[in-house]
Amino acid sequence: MKKLKQIVIILLFAAICVGCTSLASTGSNPWKMIQLPTEATFADVAFTDDPKHGWLVGTKATLFETKDAGETWTPVVIDFGEEKISFTGISFYQQEGWITGDPLVLLHTTNGGKTWERVRLSAKLPGAPYGIIALGPKSAEMVTKLGAIYKTVDGGQNWKALVEGSVGVARTLNRSPNGEYVAVSARGNFYSTWEPGQAEWTPHDRTSSRRLQNMGFGKDGRLWLLARGGQLQFSEPEAWEEWGEVKYPEFSTSWGLLDMGYRTDTELWAAGGSGNLLRSLDDGETWEKDRDVENIASNFYRVVFISPEQGFVLGQNGILLKYEPEKEEA
Repeated sequence: MKKLKQIVIILLFAAICVGCTSLASTGSNPWKMIQLPTEATFADVAFTDDPKHGWLVGTKATLFETKDAGETWTPVVIDFGEEKISFTGISFYQQEGWITGDPLVLLHTTNGGKTWERVRLSAKLPGAPYGIIALGPKSAEMVTKLGAIYKTVDGGQNWKALVEGSVGVARTLNRSPNGEYVAVSARGNFYSTWEPGQAEWTPHDRTSSRRLQNMGFGKDGRLWLLARGGQLQFSEPEAWEEWGEVKYPEFSTSWGLLDMGYRTDTELWAAGGSGNLLRSLDDGETWEKDRDVENIASNFYRVVFISPEQGFVLGQNGILLKYEPEKEEA
């Protein structure tokens, strides 16, 4: 009986604590939900040199085009026969664009997507294409799920390997504007970094007992990491094994944070499971929750800001959030 009383007290205390740590609301919602006619999970979004003309990719060979800055989207079908394709990444330099997909899919356009041509990839490629960055005319950098990095300067006819060996199966891979990469292992038990000129990836132990969910690059040479249980941490600038204090934007949550994106140098948005979307206006020090979207029946997997005025949160089952700053001002 005494033991039962102790359990009841602990449960009551936990319930009170959860209530006490409830995040403040953003007070307004700058996001518009768009439901697209697909059951796909979206993976990436990119725009041509026309800020109104963009493309959205996802699982089940899902491809959508917008010509009004993301207000409306039109499905585009590419015939892959009986192949089961999932698109994983997209990037544009002016009118030249690239799409990666699993397994062994690379598409290329030079006319803003009016036509897409499939680039042949070797069956010996280490890992399926994970993502790609358009660097300039006929130039792009592609990374595979095993951390192999390749660069082309002739429109995809030839590719040069930039790193020897692989990092192993990765959960996530992110690239900095300077060409550095950070990869989280499939099980989330370690991470690896690579800088241009290095022959191999450099492995690092995780910072705590919690498994890593995702990692990326901040605006000031820092790394950020998201770990199980909603844990957030920032490294020191250019010191990727020195980490600051652990933060929990929303303590005692059962859902996890899955991605984070910078709108400005100091404004961050973090997305997670069960329709959770958080904002920090002070570079991750304090957080508030957008409560107008938390009832949306979708996990939010990616936060992408094309510019401070144009951004998207990518979800599942055809759910897309479009950033509308004038909506918040109103």
